[in-house]
Amino acid sequence: TMILRDGMCPGLDEELVRELRAADIKTVEDLVSSDVEEVAQKCSVSYKALLAVRRVLLAQHTAFPVSGADLYEELLSSTAILSTGNPSLDKLLDSGVYTGEITELSGGPGSGKSQMEALQRIHIFHAFDIFSLLSYLYSLPATIQQVSVGGGSVKAVIVDSVSAIISPILGGKQNEGMSLMIQVAGVLRRIAKDFNVAALVTNHVTRGGGGGGGEVQAGLGLSWSHVPRTRILLERTESAGTGHCSVRSATLIKSSRQPCHIKEQFDLQWWSTSKEGSAAKRKLDDSDSR
Repeated sequence: TMILRDGMCPGLDEELVRELRAADIKTVEDLVSSDVEEVAQKCSVSYKALLAVRRVLLAQHTAFPVSGADLYEELLSSTAILSTGNPSLDKLLDSGVYTGEITELSGGPGSGKSQMEALQRIHIFHAFDIFSLLSYLYSLPATIQQVSVGGGSVKAVIVDSVSAIISPILGGKQNEGMSLMIQVAGVLRRIAKDFNVAALVTNHVTRGGGGGGGEVQAGLGLSWSHVPRTRILLERTESAGTGHCSVRSATLIKSSRQPCHIKEQFDLQWWSTSKEGSAAKRKLDDSDSR
């Protein structure tokens, strides 16, 4: 709250401040939200002079107005959608992974989390504890800027797996664990938003109910559940008679764009077969051009 004081703006002298305080007008908010004509009569001051002071204070202390259309245009120009390469997953994610936000893939061992994140043209950094991870994340903005200066671009930051680093420091006597987890969440959000990249994290799963037989749910508890904008739960499927042990089920458990709990099935072999198909097509095109 800005307290009215002498010299804050032209026309606001010590005498006027004193008169305004006598009329219970003590802050900028009090003055700009009051009836100027009524205040002028109470303080026995010039209406025009008081109106001029109000206009200056409004110009100095209010937010610059931005239209919704301008904000929408800015969003369209800054947001990119990165395809996973799999039509089923892209459908679940409303076309793909969005830049500027955090997307989480959770699942048990062998559910396909890491396979989905196997990309080309990547730089890998090994972090075995949360302090190493935070150190790297804090240095990442400078790296992204260097890449940009060189004509390149960074479109995704992947943490595989965030639960392997955070889980050991939660609970017990390690009270700083929750604070460190929030730091990781905060820096990932800033990187995603400030540099227009997609932040993708993997998480383990737990079973609710305490007895181990409850519903499968993403790990790291309630506090972490507010961090990702989108969450997908990956599970193995029983494909009796098909022989497709690589088939997985993906369930959308959190989204601001799609209805939750919709499911899609996909085959982990999709990426390898599609890459082989692309390589074969390139070879055929090369032979045709000779």
